[in-house]
Amino acid sequence: MAILVNEHSRVVVQGITGREGRARAKLMRDYGTRVVAGCTPGRAGESVDGVPVYDTVAEAAAAHGGLDASVIFVPAPHVKAAALEAIAAGVPLVVLVGDRVPVWDVMEVARAAAARGVDFLGPNTLGCLSVGKGVLGMIGGRAASAREWFKPGRVGVASRSGGMTSSTGYYLSRAGIGLSSLVHVGGDSIVGLPLPEVVRRFEADPDTDCVALFGEIGGSQEERVAELLRSGEVSKPVVAYIGGRAATSGVRFSHAGAIVEGGRGTHEGKVAALRGAGAVVVERFDELPAAVAAALGG
Repeated sequence: MAILVNEHSRVVVQGITGREGRARAKLMRDYGTRVVAGCTPGRAGESVDGVPVYDTVAEAAAAHGGLDASVIFVPAPHVKAAALEAIAAGVPLVVLVGDRVPVWDVMEVARAAAARGVDFLGPNTLGCLSVGKGVLGMIGGRAASAREWFKPGRVGVASRSGGMTSSTGYYLSRAGIGLSSLVHVGGDSIVGLPLPEVVRRFEADPDTDCVALFGEIGGSQEERVAELLRSGEVSKPVVAYIGGRAATSGVRFSHAGAIVEGGRGTHEGKVAALRGAGAVVVERFDELPAAVAAALGG
């Protein structure tokens, strides 16, 4: 099993005829992802590297007996329209790769997704990858790199940072610790599947025994993970590193979703909340593999 994507997922790429969409669709297919359709208005009847293109997501869904996920590679001003189209077509998971998507647009997407029972990942996300099964977005870059970097196993990885999602998976794999799925929730202040929801998915995944988090300052996602642990809703071990220890109020760390305001979202508060709930929080990032191995009983 895997979370969010597996070897059976039927995927449509919105914006597949653009430079980025074409390149990323190929990378996803090279990894084994079932990219069954593309969508660009006005380009129906064309194909991109053998993938048929449709004018609308609804047409693509009808032609392929339904879709399991859409990955959107369009400029930020058009992300809302593309996401709303996928949601209206009944696609259960929508991945918003683009950054600089207006926050009001994201809020509108969130309302539509909630009304239809649809999940969305991002915006400003590299996506997700289930090791050896499929990838949505661009985690790992080239398929050969993703296969080399991420080895199969039973540890789920999640982060608000795209680079550190990949780096965490890479260093765990180098230490001989295999992975189930990796999820970059997105770097913006409002995202569709934040860390707590991803941790819930790992809790429900029979192929995940432990969760490794790379957290950072700003927001309350890590504290909400701590609440899940404290309530017993999450019982699997959680091992975390929290970046941004030196940041002070008003300092932005990495991206829009990581900024300390008025004493909230501090490094100290996140570490205390997680440790108080039973998670293991390491002081240095290079301590993470050994702590994960210990949590697995190694």
